[in-house]
Formats: sequence, C-alpha cells, structure tokens
Amino acid sequence: MFDRRELSEDVAAVRAEHAPDSIVLDTAADFETIPPAAAEDLGLLVDTLDPATYPSEWLPPDAPSPLVAYAGADFTVGMPGDGTVVWTRQTTPPTVLVKKRAEGTPDPFLEFLLAEAFVQVGTDAPEHFLPFFGEGYRELDDAVPLGPADVYQIAAALYDAWLGLQTRETFAAWEGDHPGLYDAWVDAGERLEGRLSTLPRAVAREQTSFPEATEYACSAIKHGLDLPTPFAALDTQAFVEYGAEYGIRWAEKTFEKLETSAETDSA
Repeated sequence: MFDRRELSEDVAAVRAEHAPDSIVLDTAADFETIPPAAAEDLGLLVDTLDPATYPSEWLPPDAPSPLVAYAGADFTVGMPGDGTVVWTRQTTPPTVLVKKRAEGTPDPFLEFLLAEAFVQVGTDAPEHFLPFFGEGYRELDDAVPLGPADVYQIAAALYDAWLGLQTRETFAAWEGDHPGLYDAWVDAGERLEGRLSTLPRAVAREQTSFPEATEYACSAIKHGLDLPTPFAALDTQAFVEYGAEYGIRWAEKTFEKLETSAETDSA
C-alpha cells in the first residue's frame, strides 16, 4: 500500500526547513479516508500511531457520515475534498501521503503540493477543519442555511483560507531560492484568477452554488489574489488571529446579507 517517495532537491530543502522529521509515502490506491487494514500497514512504517478523536457534541445531528467517522475512534487520514497530497500528525513522525491519482498530475504542480504540505505541517495548524472549528462547528451549521454537505464544503473552504493566509508569504519567498516551486505557485494562481471577479454574478445567476464559490475563492487566498465581495473580507490578518470565530461571524453576516438581498429582489 505504501512506498517511500524520493524527493527532488528543492522539495527536500523545503521539507528540511519546515518538517524535517516527516516521512513521505506514495500510496498504491486512491482514497478519501485510508481503510483500516491500510492504516495498520502505515503503522509498520512509523514509530507510533495516535488516532485523533473529537467530541460528538461538536457535530450537528445531520453531519455527513465521513465527518462522523472522522470524529470517532478509528484512525482516519484524508477526507473528501482533501486533494492529491494529504498529511497527518496522528503518526510519529508526521506523514505526508501522495495519492495514486498523483500519477496524472503535472510534475511542477505535484512538487508544489508536496512542498505546500511540508509548510503546512510546520505551521502546527490542526490538520482538518473539525478541530479548527471545534465546538464552533455547530455555530457554523446554524449560520449556514444550507444542507449538511454544503456546510461541510464551506467549513473546509474557510479552513483552507485560514491556512493559506499563513503560508502564502513562504510561497512568495521561494522566488529566489526555489524558482521552480515559485513558478508552480504563481501558475496555479493564474489558473484561478480568471473566474474570481465573476463569482458573485455566477452565484446570483445560479450558475455556481455559494459553497462552490466559497471553495474557489478561498483556494485563491494562498495565492494572494484579489477577491470579490463577500470573500474579500476573509483576506485579513484578523482571520488569522481570531480563526474559527472570525469565519463563523463572516458566514453569519454573509448569509444575512444574502437573505436580505433575496427579500429585496422579490419585493
């Protein structure tokens, strides 16, 4: 299931700076969460496994089943929407996992994803939005008048934005030391830039759902791109400082304005 991955010189240098004790493994299959049998195999490659559990009281009654499983006692790495490269500190040392689908990912972008994972591990941020929001996840669920899958998507996007605010200065600084990684970061941002300004209009015309627009805009934050309203309010140091509390308040105010706007339009 797992094989040690060789790293390029640039990626190895980023690892040495941000997560020097981490290990990097290729997986023989794609996954959203690692099956229990495979988790046992992972245990043979690390010093210890320490599966994280979270209080069930953090979750609303209709929380998606993967989130319920994540909060439970089973060792869970990776969740729906986590992307090609995932990492965990539920192992000692921390582990970075490259999914099977990485074989179809362009090398420069995959190099960036690996380097990004090391930078994220080095921030000491929680590895998932559930411990980021904690008991506030119920508040977010109350603030978002949508279904449980949509709340999940918005929560993941807000966590991604919060993490991106803390890592983008590191990415920007690669221009001199790691130009290949810097170019991949810039290129990924340029691929997002075209749709950003049209997101509010696309939501208004129901061409894009609000959770999809939030995910798109929040992914652009780590690239330092200009965001349209209401997402621009997330690009602030206050979000870094107040974390989940700020994200929940943003959701409350945003949906209050959306509801008011809808009532005005229908009047």
